[in-house]
Amino acid sequence: MSYVPLLISHYFTINKPPHHHPVFNLNRMPSEQRSFSFLQHQSHIPPQFIWPDHEKPCPHPPPRLDVPPIDLGGVLSGDPEAVSNAARLVDQACRKHGFFLVVNHDIDMKLVDEVHRGTDFFFGMPLEKKERALRKIGDHCGYASSFTNRFSSKLPWKETLSFRYSADRHLSNIVECYFLDVMGEDYAAFGKVCQRYCEAMNSLCLNLMELLGISLGVGGGYFRDFFEGNDSIMRLNYYPTCQKPDLALGTGPHCDPTTLTILHQDDVGGLQVYVDEKWHSITPNPQAFVVNIGDTFMALSNGIYKGCLHRAVVNSTTPRKSLAFFLCPRMDKIVSPPKELVSEGNPRIYPDFTWPVLLEFTQKHYRSDMKTLEAFVNWLRQKRIHSS
Repeated sequence: MSYVPLLISHYFTINKPPHHHPVFNLNRMPSEQRSFSFLQHQSHIPPQFIWPDHEKPCPHPPPRLDVPPIDLGGVLSGDPEAVSNAARLVDQACRKHGFFLVVNHDIDMKLVDEVHRGTDFFFGMPLEKKERALRKIGDHCGYASSFTNRFSSKLPWKETLSFRYSADRHLSNIVECYFLDVMGEDYAAFGKVCQRYCEAMNSLCLNLMELLGISLGVGGGYFRDFFEGNDSIMRLNYYPTCQKPDLALGTGPHCDPTTLTILHQDDVGGLQVYVDEKWHSITPNPQAFVVNIGDTFMALSNGIYKGCLHRAVVNSTTPRKSLAFFLCPRMDKIVSPPKELVSEGNPRIYPDFTWPVLLEFTQKHYRSDMKTLEAFVNWLRQKRIHSS
């Protein structure tokens, strides 16, 4: 049986806790208990963190997905044969499941290590210091955990810090300024490291956009030009240990609503992708970046390339962290596929939209899952009908 139909139930429906569990109100728990530093040592977890049976982690480790990494070395040097081969591999992966790995990407791994060390430092701080950057309701930037989440069931077992990056030359220090202004002088050095990391991710994303344009047959410059001056999101993910990893999920099954996700994992493991009607684990490769197609690029490709359905599991022994850069269009860009990808045999699937409208939808109206784009399109059409 396909997994996806089991997940169509609307995320706004609040699942009642199982009858044999006491009802916890997370907001009424003593402040010292409303953190993972307390919960990660507990043999029982609040029912809000317990996922329905059909969504719980596999009882046995799932098979590993055999994904040969795509070598960008020759692509970046402009070797025509390497470009052609990489474009072919990207096309195969994106038509099937929207997931691939890249190596020889020209990213300084010492910089990556610096961000990981800074991530450890941030999430190891006392809660009151992390909450200097507390995310406001309806916003997508700031510190968040399940205790600050707007949902009350199927909560993720994780903490995150998200912040904006802009490739606009007028906002060239936006990341650095965020850390300094929001969290203070103690975080200024880490802000500079994250600024450099985001700039490196921006460069990698533009190179991948060039490759995606070639693989779709619209030319290397099309998507690269579209994402010049992008307005993107960087997120640091921290998954604490959990004494009931068979009941909880670090991140529930979803496709990213953004354009492209560039993820670097630590060596713990926990990322899983849904391919051929079952979950597969992704073995961490410290030299590689994981690349996911998101809903926005699915719309840009007129549905030819698929959004990657993925999730993160947790474990009882070792915390896990990852670095996620979400490429997003500039705020005023119209998300619409190039004419070459629309034909009688492949008519338009999605209406035009701008990224801020989809972002607002996921922040205020809908919890991202594998049906986000479909739900967004229906919401957008209804909204336009009512306003006309």
